[in-house]
Amino acid sequence: MMRFILLLPLLWLAGCATAPPKDPNNLCAIFREKDDWYDAAMDVQERWGVPPHVTFAMLYQESSFRHDALPPRDYLLGFIPWGRVSSAYGYAQAKDDTWDDYIRDSGNWGADRDDFDDALDFMGWYISKTQKLNGVSKWDAYGQYLNYHEGWGGYRRKSYEAKPWLKQVARKVDNRAKTFSKQYWGCKDDLKKGFWDWF
Repeated sequence: MMRFILLLPLLWLAGCATAPPKDPNNLCAIFREKDDWYDAAMDVQERWGVPPHVTFAMLYQESSFRHDALPPRDYLLGFIPWGRVSSAYGYAQAKDDTWDDYIRDSGNWGADRDDFDDALDFMGWYISKTQKLNGVSKWDAYGQYLNYHEGWGGYRRKSYEAKPWLKQVARKVDNRAKTFSKQYWGCKDDLKKGFWDWF
């Protein structure tokens, strides 16, 4: 019993670490609530040159900031559960093969898809590579999301043209990125302040 009582604070902290932000629609509120997410966003911006409003808009769409997000189930004959529609998992909904490519390219050998820092770094890597391979600006959330969903080859083949629903989702991501950008530019100077700067 005593061991369980001692473990309670650790379980509570673990729950706080993985819980989605209380206000997922406001990037400033997200960063104030989760300062480690802000640190991760600044690391990704420095390493990959990717602005936080783009990565966070895409993360919102992919997982609603849930660490253990999974794609929908697949069904055999329409009613028998038969695994998942893809191997996507975690904050960034990264698929197995793409995640393996990221680990090889980045050297982040201990990376986990349900770790926020790793998932955000993965997204920075993907967005940066999209710019190199397909010439899509790191600031273009619409084009970046189409690449993210269809893959680099699919984007070059314009596979998204046959998917009006996907283009609509990409516009939604783009609008959210623009909202996040306005919010971020209004609070970024305050976020840069350290603890002692407030006194």
